[in-house]
Amino acid sequence: MKVSAVPPGMPGHGSRVTRHVAGFTLAEVLAALLFLAIVIPTAVEVLHVASLAGEVAARKSEAARVADRVLNESVVTTNWSGGIQSGTVTEGILDFRWKLTTASWPQDTMQLLTAEVSYSAQGRDYTVRLSTLANAQTTVQPTGTGTIQATTQ
Repeated sequence: MKVSAVPPGMPGHGSRVTRHVAGFTLAEVLAALLFLAIVIPTAVEVLHVASLAGEVAARKSEAARVADRVLNESVVTTNWSGGIQSGTVTEGILDFRWKLTTASWPQDTMQLLTAEVSYSAQGRDYTVRLSTLANAQTTVQPTGTGTIQATTQ
């Protein structure tokens, strides 16, 4: 057994000391950089898609509420018989463009009312459509008591 006065890790006279240094090889560093080059853009794209999906879902529910309101007001006021109507509803900082169209219902004398509401999310345009049936023929007939009663046929 050889005894040396030189501390371990320090080269000394005629003694050969091997030192193991912990570190990464060039290949390991390049592999890690390649992995990060693939993962980071993918993660950013996933966050972008998730953000867009959340924004579209929130605005879609607001657009459906606008379409429902347009249909309800049109049925109550019976102002839907004049063809295509359109307008814009502003809620907060968001604008929703709506269009109301009517079409004949083939099985009956009813009319198909369709409210189409357009909105944009992150630079893309989206549309929500809601439809309902409304009775197209409402007549007013006098009764024997001198009052007017509205009936539907």
